[in-house]
Amino acid sequence: MRFSKYTIPISIVIHLVLINGILGFFVPETYLNFWAIVYFNFSWILSAYWLNFYPTARKERFWENFHRFVQLLIVFGLAFFAWFGFRRAGITASGNPSFALGVIYACLLVYRISFFWARSSYREMGGNQVNVVVIGRDRNLKKLRSVFDEGDLGYRYKGYFDNQHSKSPTYLGKIEECFQYVLNYNIDQIFCTVSRLSQAELLNLMAFADNNMKKLKIIPDNKEIFTRAMTIEMYRSVPVLNMRELPLDTLWAHWSKRTFDVIFSLLVIVCILSWLSPLIFILQRFDSHEPLFFKQKRHGVDRKVFWCYKFRSMTTTADADKTMMTKNDKRVSKLGRILRRTSIDELPQFYNVLLGDMSVVGPRPHMELHTELYQSSVDKYLVRHFVKPGITGLAQVRGYRGEIVQQADIVNRTRLDIFYVEKWSLRLDIKIIIKTVLNAIQGEEKAY
Repeated sequence: MRFSKYTIPISIVIHLVLINGILGFFVPETYLNFWAIVYFNFSWILSAYWLNFYPTARKERFWENFHRFVQLLIVFGLAFFAWFGFRRAGITASGNPSFALGVIYACLLVYRISFFWARSSYREMGGNQVNVVVIGRDRNLKKLRSVFDEGDLGYRYKGYFDNQHSKSPTYLGKIEECFQYVLNYNIDQIFCTVSRLSQAELLNLMAFADNNMKKLKIIPDNKEIFTRAMTIEMYRSVPVLNMRELPLDTLWAHWSKRTFDVIFSLLVIVCILSWLSPLIFILQRFDSHEPLFFKQKRHGVDRKVFWCYKFRSMTTTADADKTMMTKNDKRVSKLGRILRRTSIDELPQFYNVLLGDMSVVGPRPHMELHTELYQSSVDKYLVRHFVKPGITGLAQVRGYRGEIVQQADIVNRTRLDIFYVEKWSLRLDIKIIIKTVLNAIQGEEKAY
């Protein structure tokens, strides 16, 4: 661990060397003066400090907090162009600032990839390790072991102490024996399961850790209620569990997803729907004289009702808002079968995306009647309504789309929707979109 304290200073120096070297090489006439050097270096350091970019947790991997890296590049980019804007120094005789910034971005990304790869490799070889023990055994021990056993994180698990004797090879003895062991074997971090200790034992362990400069980490008595989406908030000195902290609750995630939705939906509307809608309207005249679009009330985010639009693929019936589409449904028109099999009937929902009622990716919206039914019959069904519904979703690309034939269909769909809500990222959205397009080209069994 002795070299880990130099990681952040070394990273700062390397970042600044890259920025200064690239600017000095590509835009020397504008860059090589005292105030330019001060401005660009100060901009980077201030932006990194504001975004809390450099402090990295031991458990952090490349994609974790990658959004903060992107934020830093955006903020620095704005400061970068502000300088050239105020100086009225656009394209100089020595080079293009825009190209120089692109090179900076590329080099910083390469360095970030190299940093995490080198750190993981170093830890795999035994470097930057921390020795850890666990005090008290409960159901969380197995989960902790799975983390400790990941070599790239740099944990070296020695075993656990508990007053209940065990034949496990990692059992080290009773709780009272842990103190001498921690000192003799140079243990760096102590993980304590609070449910297995009395108040006196816990206070004694806290005092021991403070007096011997050992880091103590408390695992609270969770009563098996912890979830993937849970976080701890501090209200002064009172820890409070927030049982559902979602990625899309953050302002950055909300606006990045919304920006992606607007750009993507505009491209589809302008490049596809602008000519496809008149064509489908003409073809529909051979089947019926009903309106081009079919609209139906669906439940969106926070169970708010909105009008969901589709290309009409079925004849109008009195039970349209009650009965789900089934295989070989007689209500489907000839053109409608083509539209549904290729998922073209869903394309007008990009208008819903542009209006803000839906997202490109998210849990599929259900009819009002079905929402009422499933919320009482499927555990945690309404969790999917914490985010906007989508044109496609994780459940759909995993095969759970269309007709609900058995209870397991809606249960598994809900399970995948909740996973998406808890683990959202732009990267996941893009993967789902690509998979959706491939499925539409290849054809899907339940696309009818």
